[in-house]
Amino acid sequence: MVKTDFLIIGGGPAGLSAAIEAGKRGVKTLIIDEGVHLGGQLLKQTHKFFGHEGFYASVRGFEIAKKLTSQLNENVSIMEQTTITGIYEDIITAYNRLEDSVFEIKADFILIAVGASERFIPFENNHLPGVYGAGAVQTLMNQFKVLPGKRVLMVGSGNIGLIVSYQLLQAGAKVKAIVEISNRVGGYDVHARKIKRLGVPILLNHTIKKAIGEDRVEGAVIVQVDSNMNPLEGTEREFAVDVICIATGLIPSIELAAMAHVKLEYIPQLGGYVPYRDNEMRTNVKNIFVAGDLAGIEEATTAMIEGKIAGLAVSRELTGVDVQSEIEKMQRELVEFRSGPFSEKVRNGLERFFTQKTMNYSTKMQENEGPIGKIRPIIECFENIPCNPCQTSCPTGAITVAENINSLPIIDYSKCIGCGICAMKCPGLAIFMIQENYLPERDLVAIPYEFLPIPEKGQKVVALDQEGHEVCEATVEKVTKSPNKTHLVYISVPEGLSKTVRAFRLPEQSESVVCRCEEISVDQIEKAIEEGYTDYEELRRYLRLGMGPCGGRTCRAIAIAILAKKTGRKIDQISLNTFRPPIMPVKFEAIVRGEMKHEK
Repeated sequence: MVKTDFLIIGGGPAGLSAAIEAGKRGVKTLIIDEGVHLGGQLLKQTHKFFGHEGFYASVRGFEIAKKLTSQLNENVSIMEQTTITGIYEDIITAYNRLEDSVFEIKADFILIAVGASERFIPFENNHLPGVYGAGAVQTLMNQFKVLPGKRVLMVGSGNIGLIVSYQLLQAGAKVKAIVEISNRVGGYDVHARKIKRLGVPILLNHTIKKAIGEDRVEGAVIVQVDSNMNPLEGTEREFAVDVICIATGLIPSIELAAMAHVKLEYIPQLGGYVPYRDNEMRTNVKNIFVAGDLAGIEEATTAMIEGKIAGLAVSRELTGVDVQSEIEKMQRELVEFRSGPFSEKVRNGLERFFTQKTMNYSTKMQENEGPIGKIRPIIECFENIPCNPCQTSCPTGAITVAENINSLPIIDYSKCIGCGICAMKCPGLAIFMIQENYLPERDLVAIPYEFLPIPEKGQKVVALDQEGHEVCEATVEKVTKSPNKTHLVYISVPEGLSKTVRAFRLPEQSESVVCRCEEISVDQIEKAIEEGYTDYEELRRYLRLGMGPCGGRTCRAIAIAILAKKTGRKIDQISLNTFRPPIMPVKFEAIVRGEMKHEK
């Protein structure tokens, strides 16, 4: 039997935050987590967090997991790949997958922070391979580097659906559309804008009707719905996709809490059945606490705060240390994070347990666009969401988020130096740098960019507007790379378009392949010639042209023809490459074997 003062079930943001606080105060703590590594959902989150710096705003989720784990001290023990299988009156049982054995745990206090499960929806053929939950897609893609498919239909426009759609685009998949059964986007406006300007339509008042395919998903049929969310016959549309990703919400994982006789209440605003708890995260069972998505579906930031409160409260119980002021500080943090309009539903749900408070925030919007002709930021953040990295990152104090972090940012352009740091820090990618008349008849727009490859100075790109429509050809003037991987790509556009252009895409690569061994296209050869590689041997060395198994037998003539056309020379004026043996790939093993036979 394993004995511990404080058992934490779940090593996600809530569990880790609780362990940090308990460990600091000398409480012997054990974290049990069924994952391969600690971090929970943070491990699969590659986007930057909102909020403020105290809770890792503008830091990516998987990096937050590392920062939290690094704060655990010697008082905290960890058992990974282990699942709590039952909570009984006198004992807790767990299964260790590494040792394939069940063991017992005795704990004075327990924090259940096991998170939530994905909410699935019924539709025809939803059993087919290719139908995934958004969390599963994130796990495959962001943790195990496996792209589940190339063409995706996303179902659900909450923050998870929008974020995973963006991550799928970053990974190279094509998101055909996002369908949303309600009449408005469920997630943050800044997330929706990121998706739309990359050309992904968000179809409101639509839902999925069925998956097409026999052995796996080959397509999807969606249908429009009426004001009561009933399908409207005759409005069906078909998409050719190989993945249907379901992002229709989360359900608190209440099983262990129920086994422990924690009182459950059905509160739809919190995600369904949730455990009762007070404002210190204690349930009706005096030695059992809950935190994170189990206590109500929210974001990881509030999970961290709730975890801290639980860790502090348990520390007080076990050691007698006075932590009241620290608990109250964290409770104020929760009030501030939940004061905005997006948290109204959560506040209404929590009212069932205890009185909710709010703080004032400003809805005042930026009234001017700054001095024409000066390089400056334009902030397109129009919703009151808890976030302020634009303010805290500004080196001159030009940006203010008044009263609390739910207020809208306001720029004092007289203080702005046009450095662009705010644009690289903004988690919503909602800040753009613009300058009119950067060159004669050319404006400049800086786009926050998180894709690969990163374009280079002088490269031509296709400029897009807010809806992802093509606007014009643009030229990359400068790239400012950032350690946080949100780079700023400055592109010049025709005069008058600096307020229209908000994204770009790279020109589509030619499908015309010349060297099939090394997968070198006509475009790549022509670009290399334009760069000055005007000799066939130079092209070989630069591109590895003709250096595959065929030795150039297939591509040499085509490449020389392209070279002749691009340089205006005749084919017989272009030197061939130097021919060296072997004429085909030969294994060293075969050469050695031949030598040994020869010696005998």
